[in-house]
Amino acid sequence: MNVAFIPVRGGSKSIPFKNIKTICGRPLVYWTIKAACECSYIDAVYVATDSDKVREAVIQLQNESRDLFHKMKVIGRSSETASDTASTESAMLEFASKYDFDNIVLIQATSPLLTADDLAGGFELFMQSETDSVLSCVRQRRFLWEENENGNAVSKNYNVCHRPRRQDFLGYLMENGAFYITSKERLLTFQNRISGNIKIYEMSEDTAYEIDEPSDWIIIEELLRRREMSIGLEGRLKKIKLFLTDCDGCLTDGGMYYSAEGEEFKKFNTKDGMGFSLLRERGIITGIITGECTKIVEMRAKKLHIDELHQGIGNKLDVVKQLADKYEIDMMEIAYVGDDINDIDVLEKIGFPCTVNNALDSVKKRAKYVSRLNGGEGAIRDVIEFIVSYL
Repeated sequence: MNVAFIPVRGGSKSIPFKNIKTICGRPLVYWTIKAACECSYIDAVYVATDSDKVREAVIQLQNESRDLFHKMKVIGRSSETASDTASTESAMLEFASKYDFDNIVLIQATSPLLTADDLAGGFELFMQSETDSVLSCVRQRRFLWEENENGNAVSKNYNVCHRPRRQDFLGYLMENGAFYITSKERLLTFQNRISGNIKIYEMSEDTAYEIDEPSDWIIIEELLRRREMSIGLEGRLKKIKLFLTDCDGCLTDGGMYYSAEGEEFKKFNTKDGMGFSLLRERGIITGIITGECTKIVEMRAKKLHIDELHQGIGNKLDVVKQLADKYEIDMMEIAYVGDDINDIDVLEKIGFPCTVNNALDSVKKRAKYVSRLNGGEGAIRDVIEFIVSYL
């Protein structure tokens, strides 16, 4: 039996509660749990924490993504193994004394760029003959120097008279701290995460970063955002079962129009209507969630044959969760279009967050698809056609 062990402390000096701080719309620890749960070589994933706050955050993740996190279990961790001076090995040994398993992969939550493919590659290497342990590294092509006893600079890994081109330079392998694999037997015998015949699994150069300082956070969040935008899109869209959208600024242009008598008007776009028809043809449930409460929106929803209309909503995420429960749909099977700050909580929790061209920048950063059109100009139709193209 292969298990993943992810130790998550509540304390952190540089970034308070960094393991559950939001990065790319999810708590930091989400990304490594996801990678472990998606790896076919891992039978169970244990998240060990000393913090009630962390425990609650991780359990909430599991409740929101039941299918994805079905392998995960949250367990306790003693204060002795979670102190500033305690070694990670102490937490591993405490775990090994209480749980049965054959092999263990230690995963560090501060490496969110880790993927299930990386872990699978590590286990395939581990299963080779005469391999006792595996650790992840990245190849660095940098020229190293040191000072000798006379205070002069001396090159460490290349000949200064024959400086190699970067593409011809093998460089060196640096431990990136993402994961370590060994057997329970060796862990208990050598009291160490790796021992014996150690093999290296080489990860991409981007994964050289670990989150230890605020500056690391900025870099990794951008790398993670770019990766998420580029991978798994087809698989993600094929799972969509519920399509939801805000109204003002998405279905409308966000303008407020009044007659001389004070009657309110809203500008909708007829093209969006055909978009909802395309969703119905494919059996996708549709809905509108808006903070406003007007007869106009009710009439428009009826004409579009919208399945769910929720007006006057302050907390949109609560409504989305209720709809997921009602239709027995995972949060990852929901698409949502929003354009303002009151949509961000939803965009961060569902599978396919979308927005319109004239949305706030803070909203665009959280979207996996940004329409080329403004709200009220057919942007919803554009989003729907993009989704439908993958169905």
